[in-house]
Amino acid sequence: MTSTRATLIQVAERAGVSLASTSRALHGTGASKAMVERVRAAAAELGYSADAIGRSLRLKKTSQIAFAVADIGNPVYVEIMRGIHEVLAPHGYRVVVMSTGDTAASTAELMRSLHGGFVDGMIVIPLRTDDELIEQIGQAPVPVVVIGRAMSDRGISSVSTDSAAGIGAAVQHVVSLGRRRIGFLNGPLDTTPGSSRQRGFDEAVSAKDFTAGTAVEVAADFTVAAGIEAARKLLDRPQRPDAIVAANDLLAIGAIRAARERGLSVPRDVAVTGMDDTELGQVFLPRLTSVSLGSAERGRAAARLMLGLTEDADAPAQQISVGTELFVRESTQDSAMDQKGEDAE
Repeated sequence: MTSTRATLIQVAERAGVSLASTSRALHGTGASKAMVERVRAAAAELGYSADAIGRSLRLKKTSQIAFAVADIGNPVYVEIMRGIHEVLAPHGYRVVVMSTGDTAASTAELMRSLHGGFVDGMIVIPLRTDDELIEQIGQAPVPVVVIGRAMSDRGISSVSTDSAAGIGAAVQHVVSLGRRRIGFLNGPLDTTPGSSRQRGFDEAVSAKDFTAGTAVEVAADFTVAAGIEAARKLLDRPQRPDAIVAANDLLAIGAIRAARERGLSVPRDVAVTGMDDTELGQVFLPRLTSVSLGSAERGRAAARLMLGLTEDADAPAQQISVGTELFVRESTQDSAMDQKGEDAE
């Protein structure tokens, strides 16, 4: 096999160790002599040759941790960043916000830039993932923690939440209010949140056995503008939904805007739920019923994992799961005060 075809993932599989351990062994740092020999033997057997730049190590501590997201304007990322800062600041770290772009390739390119040594680690929320991105995360010269998709099985520390269960809680809530024509407003299905939330909706409506009364629209992205456009299509259907479950708060706000355009009352004519429980959703009128995915706690959990990796580069990958919780407000119930839904999971 030629060196251009062999990948770090293949070397890790041949050596029987994690991607992170493989990368450290090839870089000659943070790995035992036996592991270094084992990994280099596997690399030689496969004809793998690490990029010369990848062998260069950071010369000094920067006291900076990067926080990389697809859309720096999304308010949920602000809340996650607050949690990260809360944990890292007392340890002398600054948080540097970076944009990954919305593709796996652009995120992988950002990973490659870590060889420049400008940060001591990165916490990243990739919107999309593929094998190339996973490989780049695994061979990064600094610790990387992923928020969103569980990756401990690939040797990468990660923080996740069960957004599928969260969508299920939202469906159960609107059904408990007597709504039966449920519309689901999702984002792109080839993204991590889009695919998991679609699965949650499909499972929830199947369990309730009223799939004939449901409709799905997929927005171009997870923004208010895309939510308005997609919600118009839902609301213009001959059998108009009496409830819209949205995959995030921005899409939900777009749905409310679209409903108002058509002279519909929220929640009398159509109930609307969101996901992420952002501050924007809490101050928007009507205040948004939303599923919290523990944004600040996800940030704190990722930061704690990062601290552990900066202290012990060869620590085993860990997976932390953060729970979901439904908060009921006026977008589904006129008289609702802030309360936890009894059907929250």
